[in-house]
Amino acid sequence: MFTLFVGYPEWIDPYVINGLPIRWYAVMYLVAFFIAYILFRYQCWHDGVIDMNASESQDFFFIAILFLLIFARLFSVFFYSDPVYYLTHPWLIFWPFRDGQFVGLPGMSYHGGVVGCILGGYIYARRHKRSLLQLTDIVTAGIPLGYTFGRLGNFINAELYGRVTTKPWGMIFPTAPLFSADESWVAEIADKVGLEYIPHSLINLPRHPSQLYEALFEGIILFLILFFIIRPIKIRKGMPHGFVFSFYLIGYGLFRFFIEYCRQPDSNIGYVINAGSGDGNIALFESFLNISEGQIFCLLMIAAGMLLLAFIFFRRSSYDNKKAGSAKKGTGKKKA
Repeated sequence: MFTLFVGYPEWIDPYVINGLPIRWYAVMYLVAFFIAYILFRYQCWHDGVIDMNASESQDFFFIAILFLLIFARLFSVFFYSDPVYYLTHPWLIFWPFRDGQFVGLPGMSYHGGVVGCILGGYIYARRHKRSLLQLTDIVTAGIPLGYTFGRLGNFINAELYGRVTTKPWGMIFPTAPLFSADESWVAEIADKVGLEYIPHSLINLPRHPSQLYEALFEGIILFLILFFIIRPIKIRKGMPHGFVFSFYLIGYGLFRFFIEYCRQPDSNIGYVINAGSGDGNIALFESFLNISEGQIFCLLMIAAGMLLLAFIFFRRSSYDNKKAGSAKKGTGKKKA
């Protein structure tokens, strides 16, 4: 029978070593941080954009990553989980064990990580009298490449999968919830993709591998744009600090906003705005007017990036005008 879907690779194991509670997802996080650090040091050495030695760079990354992890977890708990439960059980927010088993920190929010990283960078910049915008420019020029590995970790964990699809590259994830074949839309999709099923049974439908979409667009493509186009423009044209960071916010926000249409919202949240057609079935794409919470955060990122871009150029223009005025006033003085 002809099929229009792909099976999840059976050889993938989320654990690095069987019997040990170490997942590839955690390893991918370490790889992501390491790549971001190497690219940061490369810019310090090759571009000469900032005078920071290895020890100072490590201190900066330590505090930035610490706050990243803290706020990524807090955002996940209070925006994507049950905040009431965690407010009454606050010790469980960062407790890595569940039912006697080590599970790490189940649930991390990217947008929370951004907020935490900026806050950590601000604390470091204030303490060491550095420019926060300069630091964020250097970090964000390379961080999407590291982020690619984070999304690959999600794929290996078979989590954050997308909506149900009839595209030939749709993938059946073993951890995805099952649907009743008695529902007409379920049977229709199963028949269309050539998925065999028994009437009145529960079946697993193919979904968008949205983790791979994000790894490609928010990771590799965004990295190529920032590192090989935006970063050189800043260096050659002498753009103000914050130039690369603003394009990172806009670029990531745009890519993630549209990929969210392929990614299934959290079942306990659904849509924040449900103004489109359909019955609000989050497992299917029904309308561009159905907006998820993740998309709201993306719109805020885009707006923040545009405002930052406008601010840094306005400040630069004001400074240039003031400097030109001072020079003109100085040349107009009469000699004694």
